[in-house]
Amino acid sequence: MILQLNPPIPLDTPKGSALAHFVVDYGPEHNLLWVCFNDSSGECWTWDNSKVRGQKNITHGRMVDKAP
Repeated sequence: MILQLNPPIPLDTPKGSALAHFVVDYGPEHNLLWVCFNDSSGECWTWDNSKVRGQKNITHGRMVDKAP
């Protein structure tokens, strides 16, 4: 299943900050795949669920910047 995220979700990825526009879910035996566009370069990358983190957001209590 592919889900388009509206609005996109800001994530930290191994290539830097990005916006996730889609999530691909192959079912319970697989990790989610996040389709992200890098903020700095515009490159499109797909990241395994274990490689991404939500960006710092004081309102939601995520105070620490931690890139995987």
